[in-house]
Amino acid sequence: MQKFALIATFSLGLLTSLTAQAGSGYYLVSIYENEGEKTIDFKSWSSFIDNRPTSTVPELGFSYMPNKTWYTEVYASWFRRGAASLANSAWTWQNDFLLTHGQYPVDLALHTSFNKNTDSSRGVDFEFGPAMQTEFGRLQVNTNLFLERTYQTSPATRMQMKYQWQTKYRYRPELEFGVQGFGELGNWDSWSTQALQSHRAGPMVSGTFRLGSTAESQQAIKYEASYVVGKLNTRHAGVFSMRLQYAF
Repeated sequence: MQKFALIATFSLGLLTSLTAQAGSGYYLVSIYENEGEKTIDFKSWSSFIDNRPTSTVPELGFSYMPNKTWYTEVYASWFRRGAASLANSAWTWQNDFLLTHGQYPVDLALHTSFNKNTDSSRGVDFEFGPAMQTEFGRLQVNTNLFLERTYQTSPATRMQMKYQWQTKYRYRPELEFGVQGFGELGNWDSWSTQALQSHRAGPMVSGTFRLGSTAESQQAIKYEASYVVGKLNTRHAGVFSMRLQYAF
């Protein structure tokens, strides 16, 4: 029986730009205990900020779970603001490790991500941290903590903190719905003032459609979409994100 052990990022930090940074500000990072599963993964987010052109970041990747503990994915990101053309903005290598497998009331995982920006002035982003998930019947709750730092920049940046959370009702495999939120609080040891922090929340929907004629088939189409509203880079914004995966 497939078991969720979510990895999500609690990052408390102030985003410095609207380019494709670590996805923890736009997607709930999750992992499935499904040994041998591979996915072709398409994601995209768009931010709608007051008095600024819309920014859109599509991403395309490939993931693999060689065993029940380790999930790995490599994906490319592109960036567009307004009517400009899409341009490659980053390459990301994500590795997530399940530390528990249902033997405790709360599942725990470690999320890591290396993000290489094509703009050399922005260097390399590294984020890491714990992700926790628990369940109350059909209700699934995720709360996650994450730290991020950008290297190879001048001046050097300090470690930032971010967060993610989600509560969803698993009505059926094809339809799950709830609310999720993201936020950035500033330096890990000295949070920004309330006016400089960013917090967003809103509804989400997700589901899985199994393919294949046998119960053992790993083929599936997975989807997720959300629209959160609040502050992004200290400005009022709405952010729409979606994810579509083909698992096999």
